[in-house]
Amino acid sequence: MVLEVIYVVRHGYRSNWVVNPSTGTYTATVRSPTGIPSDPALASYGVQQAEQLAEKILSLDPPVDVVYSSPFYRCLQTLKPALERLEAECGKRLDVRVENGLGEFYGLARFDHPSPAPLKILHTHFSTLHPTYAPVIIPSTNGESIPNLHDRIAYALHRIISTLDADPSQPRALLICTHAASMIAIGRALTGRMPSDFSEEDFRCFTDPNAFNDAANMGGQVVAEGDGGMEAVDTNESSKGSRL
Repeated sequence: MVLEVIYVVRHGYRSNWVVNPSTGTYTATVRSPTGIPSDPALASYGVQQAEQLAEKILSLDPPVDVVYSSPFYRCLQTLKPALERLEAECGKRLDVRVENGLGEFYGLARFDHPSPAPLKILHTHFSTLHPTYAPVIIPSTNGESIPNLHDRIAYALHRIISTLDADPSQPRALLICTHAASMIAIGRALTGRMPSDFSEEDFRCFTDPNAFNDAANMGGQVVAEGDGGMEAVDTNESSKGSRL
């Protein structure tokens, strides 16, 4: 059996940071739990979104079998209420596979881009991280162009889907938590529909975790949301796309 569906969720509303464009120095008024200014926690509204998202995740059919996430704190925090409820209410413990290839997109700059906290630090904040999973790709700290982002996401998805298709436990549904730009790139990679204008709003990241947008005309079964919301993509062969 191969993977049937991929649910993609963007992290909830986060605290802010600023970067000095001359020096590349990141600062934040609210201290990050990881001590990295560009790795903020969710704002109070984002915490509420994560709780609302948990309700949605528990109602999914097919239910989630495997979870992958960007390594940034806000993504793991967004998943936390759902994972806790899945274990407490359904007896289903799902350890998150922390994948750097699903991480944030910072664009190009002459200074180094932020890196997430190491797993050793993340394990002190989250108890449901996979203990042995190793990322398939690490984004360059030198930054990326949009085509680089598309290639990075397509490669990460190819490796993830191939691994799960070969898994003897035969998972049916995958949940991914990521960021806006990466979420758009995932939609494009899975449907094989790459716009000539990269700024086209083909996969929009909405902000209401309870209002699914039916975008099935984009190819396969596609449902999109943002900021604590979800996008689901049917992974049958017609919708996996040429970029995989």
